Parts: sequence; structure tokens; C-alpha cells
Amino acid sequence: MWTSACLRRAPLSRQSLTLARWASTVTGGNAPVVNTFSKLAIVGGGQMCEAILGALQVKGVQEMSTVSVCDIHEKRLAYLRDKFGVQVSSDVSETVKDAELTIISVKPQNLEALSTHFEPPSSPCGGGLFLSIVAGVPLADLRRYFHSNHIIRSMPNTPAMVLEGITVWIATKETPTEMKDKAKLLLNSFGDQIEVFEEHYIDMATAVSGSGPAYVFLTMEAMIDAAVHLGFQRDVATKLVISTIKGTASYAEQTHEHSSKLRNNVTSPGGTTASALYEFERGGYRTVVADAIWAAYRRTLELGGKNSNVGPGRSSSAH
Repeated sequence: MWTSACLRRAPLSRQSLTLARWASTVTGGNAPVVNTFSKLAIVGGGQMCEAILGALQVKGVQEMSTVSVCDIHEKRLAYLRDKFGVQVSSDVSETVKDAELTIISVKPQNLEALSTHFEPPSSPCGGGLFLSIVAGVPLADLRRYFHSNHIIRSMPNTPAMVLEGITVWIATKETPTEMKDKAKLLLNSFGDQIEVFEEHYIDMATAVSGSGPAYVFLTMEAMIDAAVHLGFQRDVATKLVISTIKGTASYAEQTHEHSSKLRNNVTSPGGTTASALYEFERGGYRTVVADAIWAAYRRTLELGGKNSNVGPGRSSSAH
């Protein structure tokens, strides 16, 4: 059950709110306003790394010269260096040395090998904060991998690339408030963020918002192809579908009405929308969507080494 005691849209402290308002005045150019972290390291130079760098640059919350990125692909490192002006290296220890925040953005199967660079007593990060965006890996394993009690586990999504992401996150109880406030400022730079206080919500969010953009893209693809089949040029079909989805999401957000009521408002008896919705229901659309999200959730549990025999028709419950 979702309650205010176990999750919330995490507020910023007064100090961090001041920094956020200050940073929000940067609307153009790439000149940062303030360094949130003395040094920020990112291990893994993929899409989310690029999204984070772009947000930090645009919002002005981190000087790019104080950011270090590590990846095994030299071409990718060169691209990120040239685009953002960050420091790059294929050496993990060099990248994370003395970092106040280290963002872990690698595939789950690579964590074991990565952890060898953080063995005590010579761990290069000292007492810094770790922020993981690795799917499925629980806090207990992250503690073991990085030999730290200051860890945030998070699940962002790819709309962060255009500063419209949503990140769900949880921190260990030992993580100081000051560290959490700085992390909130970073997460807010590329969209919205929700803090939760029970870790299973991160697994749930992975299936809903983490993988969610792919569900929307698939729906867009189907609608565009159908519009082309009807006779529209593909560019016109694409614009129609994207504008419809974007406008509908904005409308739902601003009206605060239940989605069923909004759907009923555009469904006239015996009309075109009613005919289309009948076909959706006849094809089991709701069930397909639900089954897909449950499948993503079960895979998330598997990645974390947990019991994945959960959901409708399964022998055990989700909790």
C-alpha cells in the first residue's frame, strides 16, 4: 500500500532550495552557478550518464571540469569529453578518487568486477556518497560491493534526456541529511523525484516508470503505423501521435482528474472513440499492459536475487 509514511516527493532543505532557485535562473548557455559536489564521478558512460551531464550543465548545478566519467569505450569517452568538457578515463580508481559523489551507471552483471576497485582499506572514494542507478540491485548488495554505508539506490528513466525524467530513490539510514539534500538537487536537475522509505518500491518503480518509456514508445509506434495505413504521410502521422500523447499527459496532470473520468469525457455513446475502446477491451488491452508490468517487476526481482514468483496466478505474494 502506498502511504505518506513510505514515500513522498522529497522536499529540499532550506539551503538546497536556495541553491535550486539560484540554479534555475540559468536558462541558456552552459555556465554553472555553483558546485554542488567538490568532485562528481560517474562510472558508466551510457545514455543516463549523458542525460545527467546535460541536466547538470543546463541547470548550472555542477562545474563540468569537476566531473569525471569512466567507461571502457574510448570513443564514447571522447564524445562525452568533447560535448560536456568533463574529465574522462578508462581507469575506475582514477575516476572516483576523492569523489564526493560517485554515480554507478553500469549493467548489473558488471558490478562484481567493478567492486574490486573499491576493496578496503585502499578504496579511493573515502567517505563519499554512492548513487546507484543499476536495475534490481538492492542496498544490501551495494553496501557489500562498495564497502560504504552512504548509499542511495535510485531508478530514473530516459525522459531525463530532455529534463522530464522521474526518479524514485531510497537512501540508507546512515546517509547524512546533507548528502541526501545534495542528491535531491542533482535528481531534480533532470526532472522530478520521489523518495521512498521501503526498498521494494524501487523494484516496482523499475517496472512502471523505469521501463515505462518503452511501453509508451511501442504504443506510439503502433498508432503511427496505423495512421500511415489509413493514408497519412509518416511525418504527419508521427506529429499527430506525439502531440496527442504529450497533450494528453499534460491535460491529465493539470486537471488532477481520474484517468477513467477523462476517458469517459471523450467517449460519446455509439461514437468513434467508443468503437475503438471496444476493440481495445476485446483484445485484452488492460490485461496485456498489466501482465507486461508484472513481467518487468519479476525480472527486476530476479536481477536482485529475490523470489520472482509473484503476481496474479503465482503461488506467493509480492511481500
